[in-house]
Amino acid sequence: MRVGLLTREYPPDVYGGAGVHVEFLARELRELVDLDVHCWGEGRTEGVRRHRSWSALDGANDALRTFSVDLAMAAALEGRELVHSHTWYANLAGHLAKELYGVPHVVTAHSLEPLRPWKAEQLGGGYRLSGWAERTAVEAADAVIAVSGAMREDILACYPQLDADRVHVVHNGIDTALYRPDHRTDALNRIGVDPARPYVLFVGRITRQKGVPHLLRAVRDIDPAAQVVLCAGAPDTPEIDREFRELFAELSRARDGVHWIPRMLPRPEVIQLLTHAAVFVCPSVYEPLGIVNLEAMACGTPVVASRVGGIPEVVEDGATGLLVPLEEGPEGAGAFEAGLARALDTVLGDPGGARRMGEAGRVRAVEEFGWDAVARRTVRLYEDTLKQA
Repeated sequence: MRVGLLTREYPPDVYGGAGVHVEFLARELRELVDLDVHCWGEGRTEGVRRHRSWSALDGANDALRTFSVDLAMAAALEGRELVHSHTWYANLAGHLAKELYGVPHVVTAHSLEPLRPWKAEQLGGGYRLSGWAERTAVEAADAVIAVSGAMREDILACYPQLDADRVHVVHNGIDTALYRPDHRTDALNRIGVDPARPYVLFVGRITRQKGVPHLLRAVRDIDPAAQVVLCAGAPDTPEIDREFRELFAELSRARDGVHWIPRMLPRPEVIQLLTHAAVFVCPSVYEPLGIVNLEAMACGTPVVASRVGGIPEVVEDGATGLLVPLEEGPEGAGAFEAGLARALDTVLGDPGGARRMGEAGRVRAVEEFGWDAVARRTVRLYEDTLKQA
């Protein structure tokens, strides 16, 4: 079976959960199908073709630049028997290939544009274009993969025209041979984190979706013995970047042991940070699944996370971590931040309980979220889709 896998992110340019998903899914799919990966970037290596936006659009709205990449991808997909796109950045390419070559199109929905209204701050009118591209592709897709049960419900709510029988749940996975406890401390020493003091760890992009401002306010008054380590970069907009910097400066004045790592760290260093964290925190306001929580669990670390989207399908409340309800409105934001602080202090104050949660998280990651199983389920869906086409 000749499959074209379409994505914005692919190594070495991976900065979010969708990119992690595609990286490991592609690795396993290569053992099962004839796979070509099409992604953003320049150059070509065996099995991977990179496409850049048209130079005539340099400086144009990001949505228009994305569409130019999609056109280039679609032109390069001739000869594939099935195409599989990830995120709105590549969905239009998959839809165009479906129409142009008469092949099935499978969409994996990692997030949904209608549920991310803050992206209008980043894209301006391009947000209407990103929503159009996603809707067009999803509603016409031969099959749609939701990365969680909660995500499936969101897809059907956002796109009621879509036949529910075409929406299938295939959870994200985790490579538990790669993501495993690493008890060395050389990375911590280089960064300046004190291995002798417990620390709260956040890893993610500086976006509204990831709830970073909520976290910076929540950790002001947690146990003063704890450090706060923020592995946070790639701000969506200048506005969220400014807000983050102001809150970070305020937090740094209020307590010591606050560390900000603004660059993308090599994966081994992230694994070491995850391993030594007293608790990993995921304050997302929207999260279809949250691969980073699986990464923390695989490293044996308890998780405090918001009870949103697919996170409860990963983090078992009271067993592998603690979940905090997300309330709506300005008063709700304060309640959410207070809840995060209480949950973090609960884990920090009970090292024995934290250790048991971390051990349970590792077992859950190994037993339920292996990438080999994800790839096999995906190929079965390809086969069924081709039969029905």
